[in-house]
Amino acid sequence: MAVKTLQVTPLGVPSNSAVDFGAQIENVNLESLSDAEFEIIRNTLYNSHVVVLKNQASCTPKAQYELTKRFDPKSESYGHGKTLDAKRSVLHPDLKTIPCQPQVQVIGNGHYDEYEGLKNITLKHPHHKVFHKDVTSLMAVKVPAGRRQTLRYDDGTGEEMDVPLGTTAFISGQNAYNLLSEEDKEFVRTAKVEYAPHPYVWMSPAKSRSDGLGMLSEGLELPLSELPPVNEKDIKILPMCWKNPVTGNLALQIHPSAIKAIHLPNGEVMTDLKEVRELVHRLQRPAISPQYVYAHDWEEGDLVLFNNQGTNHSVVGAFSPEEQRLFRQCNLASSEGVMGPDGKLY
Repeated sequence: MAVKTLQVTPLGVPSNSAVDFGAQIENVNLESLSDAEFEIIRNTLYNSHVVVLKNQASCTPKAQYELTKRFDPKSESYGHGKTLDAKRSVLHPDLKTIPCQPQVQVIGNGHYDEYEGLKNITLKHPHHKVFHKDVTSLMAVKVPAGRRQTLRYDDGTGEEMDVPLGTTAFISGQNAYNLLSEEDKEFVRTAKVEYAPHPYVWMSPAKSRSDGLGMLSEGLELPLSELPPVNEKDIKILPMCWKNPVTGNLALQIHPSAIKAIHLPNGEVMTDLKEVRELVHRLQRPAISPQYVYAHDWEEGDLVLFNNQGTNHSVVGAFSPEEQRLFRQCNLASSEGVMGPDGKLY
């Protein structure tokens, strides 16, 4: 039987779209992936940021984990970490760990009697009325078909998008950087962001902005005294811009919900949380306008890889209780940190 070669093509986007990233690869066999084939996938990922591997319905959790780990063989820890207070984390309702492959979590919507060793589980899709590393892989096992939804930004701009039900929306951090003024580009190349300790616990009482880009500042975040123990050396202070290890291009990469302070180029530190969030929102908001968003139309068997050092993504949509959606997610914490605009690792 002839061996099929990998076929790489750009993702199809509407004619009025300004999305310039994303690729699709056909004929991938993750059970016998050669080094040469992996290099094609790796180079495509770092050049295109989002890669859709089609027809992967037979992919096992083990194969998904091994593919993800291949991008960073030294990585041993989960991308979201093993928080000491997982039940208070905003991620807690959305993730169920697969017993035989604990690096892979199940997410989705609906009740399942059994899946990959998990028994009698009920998955809950995040909803805007409740809460608005290196590489992540997301595998579509079961996808509800049919209806579409209107995604409204509700931030006074009137912007909205027609999207597939339960889409994952991606934007390019590289495009976010390129859209900035020259003055802002200089600022983001030299400023750094400080993230809150145990951020998903810290932010758990707070609510998201309507456009999903960061949190509202209502003083609801938990004080340090109510967080799990904090080791000062574990608090992350990272560049605003990250350099692509393959292309050298810069991407504006800020987690707007987890940010706590900004370290300015002159050495001063912005600690007023409302001001910090407003500044970050101003920098990132242009890049999430509809023309720059890739909303993936999931098909069962899609395995999507996305470069967390060059993209931002958001879950989108609201399901009826009877609609079932089952995905597998695998992300690993980078073993080497991230590359700043100066070429140093942080």
